[in-house]
Amino acid sequence: MRQGAGGPLERLVGRLRQALSPPSPAASAKAAKPTAPVIALCIDGESLPVTLRRNPRAKRLTLRLDPQRDGVVVVAPPHVGLAVLKRFVADKSDWVRTQRTRQPAGVAFTDGATVPLLGVPHVLRHQPEGRRGVWVEDGALRVSGQADHLARRTTDWLKRRARTEILARAHRHAGHLGVTPARITLRDTRSRWGSCSSSGALSFSWRLILAPEAVLDYVVAHEVAHLVEFNHSPRFWAVVGQLVDDPAAARQWLRQNGPGLHRYG
Repeated sequence: MRQGAGGPLERLVGRLRQALSPPSPAASAKAAKPTAPVIALCIDGESLPVTLRRNPRAKRLTLRLDPQRDGVVVVAPPHVGLAVLKRFVADKSDWVRTQRTRQPAGVAFTDGATVPLLGVPHVLRHQPEGRRGVWVEDGALRVSGQADHLARRTTDWLKRRARTEILARAHRHAGHLGVTPARITLRDTRSRWGSCSSSGALSFSWRLILAPEAVLDYVVAHEVAHLVEFNHSPRFWAVVGQLVDDPAAARQWLRQNGPGLHRYG
């Protein structure tokens, strides 16, 4: 016997149709995530961009300079409210002002700029008549083609050179330890020079090509060593010591000079 229009079966079908139908534009707008809060920082009449990053592992608020955007980055635990964030940034204004005066000026990839290659200064020379792309000659990094493409060509070449140098060292160190990386990628990371995932994937900053060769080699050895010891125990540091000499000196160089590598380009 067929149930009437208002029976249980019809009501169940109606609920299913409602659940499966796409939401209305109004409902979608209501469900959309709110935009990230806007935090302003004004230093001597200049408005600086503030990038907010929520990190579930963060225990406290931290702030650092962002040379590429000429602003600051704030890392905050998820539960910290907007009022607290604004007060924290305002309280750091004097520190930001002082640190900006100490920051070396950014170095754009233009003709005549000095760019380190494996720690050795090279003058960037635009040679539009050249047909070799980018090459090193007589202590200079020479770039052919149109002037508008000089910065991009220089960046692309440095990234390719970084990949060549890093992959060669990673495979050499891995072979010495009898391990194999799952994959190796290069990025423009700001918080880490290198990383190793639990799956054995290695990642490095391409800007290591700007650092001295011993520093680049140390970072690669450090991450490869994690394929054997996925920790920072004495055993881990013993493995690093098998691969490179004086890792402490390389770490010290990165602490003192690493942030300056981000001012290039």
